[in-house]
Amino acid sequence: MRVLVVDDEVSLAETLRRGLRAEGFVVAVAHDGVEGLDLAASGDFDVIVLDIMLPGRNGYEVVRELRQRRIWTPVLMLSAKDGDYDMVDAFDLGADDYLTKPFSQVVLTARLRALQRRGATERPPVITVGDLSLDPGRHRVQRGQQHIELTPREFAVLEYLMRHCGDVVSKTEILRSVWDTNYAGDTNVVEIYIGYLRRKIDTPFGRNSIETVRGVGYRLEET
Repeated sequence: MRVLVVDDEVSLAETLRRGLRAEGFVVAVAHDGVEGLDLAASGDFDVIVLDIMLPGRNGYEVVRELRQRRIWTPVLMLSAKDGDYDMVDAFDLGADDYLTKPFSQVVLTARLRALQRRGATERPPVITVGDLSLDPGRHRVQRGQQHIELTPREFAVLEYLMRHCGDVVSKTEILRSVWDTNYAGDTNVVEIYIGYLRRKIDTPFGRNSIETVRGVGYRLEET
């Protein structure tokens, strides 16, 4: 699961990042509403954890802007206030869940998993590119009627490519989404996983759906 945490309390944001990474999530962090909105608008996250009191643009403004742009990524809002009106305002503007500080990491993780299962309201349950289909909920990939076994990392790389079908995506973009925003290893690991995918989703079927754009990155095309 890809999670965006937007909170101006640096120590709290870092604690959340470490805790969620330990649960196997890929986590990006922003410390103000402007940067948070820019990242959230990319649509590359499964869930957004959004504090209400933020510099730049507050959480209410961020979630309202996302919904106006028809970005339906589930949003869990955080607040130091436990007033009913704050909670109602958050839901009215388009938030999906609400948690009052301080909170348990266990509870936050459970809430995020529940939001992931529910998914974005207008996100298609199955992503298709030609006869290639990927079901995020069932963690299943098929070419036509043929099931393809992928490792979790291969699945995540393919999902990213399919969500950006037709666009050229760089190794850095794939690393930030699939590995970690702070990944500092060799970017050639992406090339290795692209090779794994080609041998599984293309070669056995006589296809060439993953194109290498030299010096730029990769593009998944319908074949």
